[in-house]
Amino acid sequence: MTIQRFRPRFLLHAAVALGLLPISAFALTEADIDEAIRKPSWGLYKGYAEFKMAHYDDAKRIWTVLAERGSGEAWFNLGILAEDGLGEPRDPQQARHRYEQGALAGSRNAALRLGLLLQTSKLGAPDPDGARRWLKVAADGGDQEAVTQLAALSGDAPDGSAADRALADARKLEADGRHGDAVSQYRTLADAGDPRGVTRLAWAYESGRGVPRDLAEAARLFRVAAEKGEAEAQYALSVMLETGAGQSRNSDEALRWLNSAADQKYPPAVEALQARR
Repeated sequence: MTIQRFRPRFLLHAAVALGLLPISAFALTEADIDEAIRKPSWGLYKGYAEFKMAHYDDAKRIWTVLAERGSGEAWFNLGILAEDGLGEPRDPQQARHRYEQGALAGSRNAALRLGLLLQTSKLGAPDPDGARRWLKVAADGGDQEAVTQLAALSGDAPDGSAADRALADARKLEADGRHGDAVSQYRTLADAGDPRGVTRLAWAYESGRGVPRDLAEAARLFRVAAEKGEAEAQYALSVMLETGAGQSRNSDEALRWLNSAADQKYPPAVEALQARR
């Protein structure tokens, strides 16, 4: 009796995990939350897919249970929701708290985000010392953009190429809320063939920061950057293909791009593949 009762649920999750059904084909259930707890990597991927489709409440439910269990990336993702007011009121102090929790739990993304935002007034009064502290954490974790940002903030000549410095400047403009200016610089980088600029431009279209929100254009740009070998874009495109956000759903192609990003050791892709096993 027990086996018969739960076998359909097992088959449903197996089908989703294998790509036979879209990850968003069914409403989020308590069984999904339990699965996210058992498989945090799958939970982060599922939450990201819900976020892609603007299901912010469902994304928050998943990320909250993972954050409570120490996931730095879940804290970082929750910080994005609070910073941008997605599915909840915009709350800069809550965003700062969540990013700090994420950075303390090992999220390089959260440390970099704090290092950028604390140079601005978006989270309250600018805090250059706090910005340096978190940029150093991200830089020590291997983030090249944090290295460039830290050098500039310290008054040193930034390391890296002109494109590296232009990207760092654009990210700071975005953090300061100057989205139109940031998009302009991302577009300049993209036009010069820099796949990182294309990727950041894709994120702008997906979020509607500095340009009208356009998922189809975001998907097109992620594909351009993915074909140039940008791992972050390959992962983002994979999720869009898996969910059908911005273009037709194609699970086989989604898995191909996910594998490509994982081959480059892009952490979310590596974790998403591990969650499928």
